Amino acid sequence: MDQKSNLNAGKESDRRVALTGFMGVGKTSVARHLANLLRCERLDLDSLIEVSEQRRIVEIIDKDGIEQYRRIETECLKQALDKKSVRILSLGGGAWTTPVNRDLIRGQGVTSIWLDASFNHCWVNISRSRKERPLARNKAAARKLFDERQEVYCLADWHFVVKPDLNSYEIARQIKDEVFS
Repeated sequence: MDQKSNLNAGKESDRRVALTGFMGVGKTSVARHLANLLRCERLDLDSLIEVSEQRRIVEIIDKDGIEQYRRIETECLKQALDKKSVRILSLGGGAWTTPVNRDLIRGQGVTSIWLDASFNHCWVNISRSRKERPLARNKAAARKLFDERQEVYCLADWHFVVKPDLNSYEIARQIKDEVFS
């Protein structure tokens, strides 16, 4: 893991983090384990969006378009960041790519962590998932999106390379040890 910028001030025990990275990298699973290890509250932005809108993300994107989805995502991100009790936030794969979202996260003093894995790692997880991915309905579309997003993910405060031999618990344990100690 490598630190890229000055992190939020305050006690480590108060640190809030947002996990970013491509779909299928394991943000939700890592966030769940990290929250358990830290005994703190977590929130999954995609789940908040679906509850708030009372429909699945794929339905929002297919019916209303990606631009409207991104507006909804930003509004839900604001709600999530306002919940100061939430210390672990897992973002959707594209949330970090929106400049206003990055500004919101930074403005709240939340540390961003990029979970970086190979495209093949992500694609295997996408393919095995029951969750429909409207922006990655085929491998070519997913690969194109993956390549485009790499230059934005690298703007995160921390860069954590996901090694193929680590499971989501082990990744969470390493993040806890390196970011929260």
